[in-house]
Amino acid sequence: MSVQLWTWILVGITFSIYFGIAIWARAGSTKEFYVAGGGVSPLANGMATAADWMSAASFISMAGIISFAGYDGSVYLMGWTGGYVLLALLLAPYLRKFGKFTVPDFIGDRYYSNTARTVAVICALIVSFTYVAGQMRGVGIVFSQFLQVDINLGVIIGMAVVLVFAFLGGMKGITYTQVAQYCVLIFAFMVPAFFISMQMTGNPIPQMGMGGKVEGGTFLLDKLDALHTQLGFNEYTSGTKSTWDVFAITLALMAGTAGLPHVIVRFFTVPKVKDARKSAGLALLFIAILYTTAPAIAVFARTNLIETVDNKSYTEIPQWFKNWEDTGLIAWADKNNDGKIQYVAGNALEGKKPLFTDARGANGERLISNANTSSNELYVDRDIMVLANPEIANLPNWVIALVAAGGLAAALSTAAGLLLVISTSISHDLIKKQIKPDISEKGELMAARIAILVAIIIAGVFGIYPPGFVAAVVALAFGLAAASFFPAIILGIFDKRMNSKGAIAGMIVGITLMLFYMIRYKTGLVGVMDARPASEWWFGTSPEGFGTVAMIVNVIVSVVVSRMTAPPPENVQEMVESIRIPSNAGEASSH
Repeated sequence: MSVQLWTWILVGITFSIYFGIAIWARAGSTKEFYVAGGGVSPLANGMATAADWMSAASFISMAGIISFAGYDGSVYLMGWTGGYVLLALLLAPYLRKFGKFTVPDFIGDRYYSNTARTVAVICALIVSFTYVAGQMRGVGIVFSQFLQVDINLGVIIGMAVVLVFAFLGGMKGITYTQVAQYCVLIFAFMVPAFFISMQMTGNPIPQMGMGGKVEGGTFLLDKLDALHTQLGFNEYTSGTKSTWDVFAITLALMAGTAGLPHVIVRFFTVPKVKDARKSAGLALLFIAILYTTAPAIAVFARTNLIETVDNKSYTEIPQWFKNWEDTGLIAWADKNNDGKIQYVAGNALEGKKPLFTDARGANGERLISNANTSSNELYVDRDIMVLANPEIANLPNWVIALVAAGGLAAALSTAAGLLLVISTSISHDLIKKQIKPDISEKGELMAARIAILVAIIIAGVFGIYPPGFVAAVVALAFGLAAASFFPAIILGIFDKRMNSKGAIAGMIVGITLMLFYMIRYKTGLVGVMDARPASEWWFGTSPEGFGTVAMIVNVIVSVVVSRMTAPPPENVQEMVESIRIPSNAGEASSH
């Protein structure tokens, strides 16, 4: 069977499962809609948390980042997994002890201020919409390539799917759908890895195959280092980032992970405090399966890509290359007119993406209008590495289709979690807690569903008409979360003296500083200013790592302001004490 037919079959089966779960787990109360009734088992919550966390960025992009960055890409592995250690030890049990529905709910009550709650809602919306826009675009790309539909139609299909299980079931429907999505995405990620590891090294375990030998007795990493050196790249196993920037990026990703509202809310869904800690540990285990495999996939894909395309004529390369041209994720410009692809260090294009024309070149290639004069002729988007990897390795069609189903599961599971955060922030933290406190439970549930419908439409618009900066800043959502939420939560738990004025000032300063730096040094604003070069970075800190600096500033501002103003009321300090040093913590349920 063809790849397209296999894809329709596998995507159809998985989507049927998601819809069935959504109908079965339909929410009948606000507690079920917000926190799945608080009765999710640690095992199910661990799997759901892993699926919620492992977005299209983890499934599609992370191995691609590592395949191009090499050793420098390890910061993403350390930061994203390390964040769960922070969650398990410093946040999850205490937030579960507090027993609220959302992060803004915790901040509003802990800091006894609706102003603090509103600031937290704004921060949650900024982080969540930044993150979710990339997920919807990822859904559109996967549908476009594997189901042969327009990218915009793919985004609309993704919107409809998320709407069904998020609108009907809320957190209850999303939780059990995410359990199924975790099974799909991890199976889809591992199967090609097993195949390719066996194919290249004779060892079916990818983590071991990455360090194994290939045909001829050479170690795979040594072979990749040699290929890189020949093409003018830095050695794959050598790093180029400064020690400070590596530290800053890692810490920003760790704190950002621990501060992401759609991840934190998962720990409100379990019955007991000890279950929150268990679910965090299980989530880390489930995530580690993918995260320890990603570096191996990066090495396999990078090696296969170079050997497949470099110095080959367009008529010699496999069909997968020509198929992926239409997505804009790969492009070739024959600059020296020799009919062969020259893949060497340097940018092949004037812009960040190829601008295709309708014309075809002498060799049948799609022509691009923004090629530059560098000697590199090949543009490769890092997102191609996981999606096209099975095709590059010439694996069976059903494996290629399985990766498509896995990519959709990863994107849709995270999109659903983020959209629920947006919905609950509006319906619970704005309407219920501030605008209309006397709203009935039925009215609040309706407001939550209307909010999620509006949020899905907005996310879909971002996916169909992505602002120029969206793709660039999805990874920076972690910096935004680190700069805004993490200090407010951690200080709220461990510092009784922290008051509302300090928390509000810290969150505003932190997220404003991060937004400014992100726009100024990563994305630019067309017509206002251009993105500045790395030579102008503050303290040599990349935009990906600046969340650490903004977080430190947030902490300093919060502590200084709180010490210069009146302490929190006595009852708030007692509440913090009960959260931080609870009696019989293992059996505590919510208070």
